[in-house]
Amino acid sequence: MQSLRIGMIGLGLMGLGIATNIVHKGYALTAMAHPGNQPLDALIASGARTASTAQAVAQASDVVILCVNGSAQVEAILAGDQGLLAGLRKGMTVIDCSTSLPDSTVQVAQQLAQQGVRFMDAAMTRTPNEAMQGRLNLLVGGDEALLAFCRPLLATFAENIVHAGAVGAGHRMKLLHNFVSLGSVTLLAEAAACARRSGIDDAVFVEVLEKGGGWGAALERLKPYLLRGESTGLRFSMGNTLKDLGYYGDMARETGAHDTIAKALHATVAQACQQQDPQTLLPEIVQYLSTQSA
Repeated sequence: MQSLRIGMIGLGLMGLGIATNIVHKGYALTAMAHPGNQPLDALIASGARTASTAQAVAQASDVVILCVNGSAQVEAILAGDQGLLAGLRKGMTVIDCSTSLPDSTVQVAQQLAQQGVRFMDAAMTRTPNEAMQGRLNLLVGGDEALLAFCRPLLATFAENIVHAGAVGAGHRMKLLHNFVSLGSVTLLAEAAACARRSGIDDAVFVEVLEKGGGWGAALERLKPYLLRGESTGLRFSMGNTLKDLGYYGDMARETGAHDTIAKALHATVAQACQQQDPQTLLPEIVQYLSTQSA
C-alpha cells in the first residue's frame, strides 16, 4: 500500500493533521497549494510535495483525498480544464473526507465512475488535535472491498473506521453526528446564556451539569470558554456550524423526518452569524446569546 502515491486537496486544520500522518507513515504525498491551507513548511520538510492545480495533484497520485468545506467546494475542485477530473486516470481512487450533501456525494461518485475512478466518502469526527495525533473517527460510505483496500491508508490518520453503508452513507452519518454534537453545544450555550442573565456563575453552572445529566462531550468542549474564556475547546466556526446544520435540515426534509428542533438550532446560529463574524468559534456564541433578548 505504501507504494501508492497519495494526493491531497484541502490542508486546513483537519487536513494538515491527516497529511502529516500520511507522510510520517512513509507515503509519498502531493498536496495542492491553496491560500486556505495551514502553513506547510514542516510537511514539506518531511518530504511532501506541492502542486498548483487539482489536475496536477491527480496526475502525480494514485489515490486523492479531499478535505474541504463542503459540496460546493468538492464540485468546484472537480470542474474545469485544470480540475481534478482533467487529471484522473482509470483505476484511481478518490476519498472525500469533507462534510458534504449526500445527494451531491452520490452524483460525484457516479461522475467519477464514468471515468473508471473509484470513490468513497470517509467523513471525519473529532477535532484538529486528534487529526494531528492520527486518532480521527471515519464514517465510510462505499464498497466494502474498496474500504478493505484503503484501510491501511486510512489507519494512518484514523483510530476508528466505521463502514456506514453504500456511497453517501458516510456523509449521512456525519450529518446526523454533527446535528447531535453541534446541536448539543448550541443548546448548552443557550442555557449558559440564560444562567448568566439569571445571576448564576459560570463555574456553578458547569459544576452542577457535570455532576448530573448535563455532563458529556458537548459540556467538555464548552467548559474552557465558560471557565477561562478560551474558545479553543471546540475549534469549529459558527459559519461551519450553520453549514452543517443546514445540510442536516436538507437531509431531514428529503427523508420526511421531523425537523422542528433542527430548524430552531439553525435559526439561532444563522442569527448569530448575521450579527458577527461567521469565523468566530462556536463556543463564543454564549457571549452573543447572553446579550440578546427573545
